[in-house]
Amino acid sequence: MTSSASVMQNHPIGVELIRGVAELERTERGWLFHRLPAGARAQCADPQLVAAEAQPSGVRLVFQTRSTVVEVDLLRTRSALVGVPDRPDGTVDLRVDGNLVRRATTTSGDVVRADLASGRTEIERGRVGTVRFAELPAHDKDIEIWLPHYERIELVALRTDESIAPVPAGNRRVWLHHGSSISQGSNAASPSTTWPALAAALGGVELINLGLSGSAMLDPFTARAMRDTAADIVSVKVGINLVNADVMRLRAFGPAVHGFLDTIRDGHPDIPLLVIGPIHCPIHENTPGPGMFDTDALRAGKVRFLAAGDPAGVARGSLTLSVIRDQLADIMADRMAEDPHLHYIDGRDLYGADDNAEYPLSDNLHPDAATHELIGTRFARLAFTAAGAFGQN
Repeated sequence: MTSSASVMQNHPIGVELIRGVAELERTERGWLFHRLPAGARAQCADPQLVAAEAQPSGVRLVFQTRSTVVEVDLLRTRSALVGVPDRPDGTVDLRVDGNLVRRATTTSGDVVRADLASGRTEIERGRVGTVRFAELPAHDKDIEIWLPHYERIELVALRTDESIAPVPAGNRRVWLHHGSSISQGSNAASPSTTWPALAAALGGVELINLGLSGSAMLDPFTARAMRDTAADIVSVKVGINLVNADVMRLRAFGPAVHGFLDTIRDGHPDIPLLVIGPIHCPIHENTPGPGMFDTDALRAGKVRFLAAGDPAGVARGSLTLSVIRDQLADIMADRMAEDPHLHYIDGRDLYGADDNAEYPLSDNLHPDAATHELIGTRFARLAFTAAGAFGQN
């Protein structure tokens, strides 16, 4: 067993050690992970998107080593809203030879504090924090360090007490997935237990997670990023952000779906492409957006969301989850008749109305840790078995 006096080695940070990222950016204090490439980021300055794409959901350091101690220096940036309870500290998962063996929380770092009432934003600067995993088995092993899925992270340093080497890519297929905060991880217990991460482990594939909180908007730049990303299987989850942000009407929805899928097909003409409809969400099933915080819940120190739209607006083209499912079913039936590699899953097969009693959406919008496990397991069963969209026949 390695003692506390072991000499630690610093390792250069390079893309050969990192999976699930589009680009690395050198900052004043470390390396920032981007899940969207620069060309895509240049086309939208929306603060929600800017924050989400730099939160490394699905991003992990991967290497081989005999080390018994691994240290990672991280500078996190947390977002906080005045009057809204803070989210828990971010979590770092350590997986050894594929098994989750340790969890640690992030510390220190910067805080971006926004006051929705006044529109003012303040930045509180903090220190770099260190995550340390010790007393690991002293034999050759594959290490995966999964970074927090809802905190902006700059990687400052990686240290071990033995040498490290990249893990060969092997022959595992690469799964590229895009969706909303539910796909990014919402209230999952940790970064390697979000529903896409769980499904990827069950399916034996390498995950690239383009779950973008509040930003699954059928944006053309996201479609082009997916078009240009090397992948063996691709999925797109459509629905909730279009409704709760109230960004689109029925007239625009169909062409936007077609355009998004056409762009992906430009780069991936023949691989399995799976579209997933929205899961059950009671507040938006028949009520349009926008979504908003439940102020009564906030006064009680809790976070809950409400649908603020007018159901009568559906007749004028407002979108609800029910409307989107009906439209997607028709669009997908037409496209699948011409595209044998295109597939569709109704999101209610992953989480439906009957599930809401046992696994309620605690804030009326996002699944909790147990529900992520439920969705990930069901997705793997539907998509990765022999008869599924991603099955290997």
